[in-house]
Amino acid sequence: MILGVAGLVKGDWDNINVSVVKKVKSLGFKTLQIRVSNTESINDKSINRIKSLYNEFGLIMPQTVGDYGGGLISKNEITRKKAIKFVGKMIAFTSKINGQNTYLRPGSLNKNAWHPHPENYSKETFDRLVDSTKKIMNIAENEGVLVAVEGGVSCPLSSPKKVKDFIDVVGSKNLGLNMDPVNFIGNLNIAYNNKKLIEEFYRILPNKIFGCHAKDFTIIENLLPHFEESIIDAPNSLLDNESLLMGLLKTNPKAHILIEHLPDDKIPLALEGINRVANRIGLKWD
Repeated sequence: MILGVAGLVKGDWDNINVSVVKKVKSLGFKTLQIRVSNTESINDKSINRIKSLYNEFGLIMPQTVGDYGGGLISKNEITRKKAIKFVGKMIAFTSKINGQNTYLRPGSLNKNAWHPHPENYSKETFDRLVDSTKKIMNIAENEGVLVAVEGGVSCPLSSPKKVKDFIDVVGSKNLGLNMDPVNFIGNLNIAYNNKKLIEEFYRILPNKIFGCHAKDFTIIENLLPHFEESIIDAPNSLLDNESLLMGLLKTNPKAHILIEHLPDDKIPLALEGINRVANRIGLKWD
């Protein structure tokens, strides 16, 4: 499996330079996620620059992700079509750089694409996401690009079953899951028994997990407890990372695992944590 990072870059891919790539390499990562905020910045010159940079430092061409917000489920057809077009351009870009996959954000009717909304679980919202994704997957199949959708409790794909239902109804061989179990921690029962959650994903989607985002979580104890992201394998962190890595090794040993959602100074701590987990289960990174 390939260990990488989504971070260490200020802004988007225009700011990936020699200094950034040297830092990524010095920490021992094998790839760095490419984030694109404006598809108009994609041209032959910029593509050749990033490919040459990764090649020079021996980095594997990564997962790509676009900043198109939550527009794939928008009720506004202009907004939805704009988001579909954006993802289409990300697919073409991913094809040109030979990236591993491009990330698909299901979105939210909240202005923040990962925040809850009363209608995120409705059939109408789910159907719009399916329709948008079918259009996207037509492009992906023509380009030969894999698309990795993510889910979470706040969005329309709020459980393992919802993710499977979505992948099944879209019906594309190029559509799979970007595994990120922390996103699905929606109550204390799941939190304290998250191995069951992780194993359910591997059981029902054994051939559809294209990659993984690595982070951890902890419980903030109170009358109304809530969850916060935390450092991987820290004393207060609760995710069963052994089950996560062992399951991924069995289902997709060539997958990427990207440490994410941390400030630069915390990434080495997360790296130490995931390496401890890997050592405990005898996993050697590619």
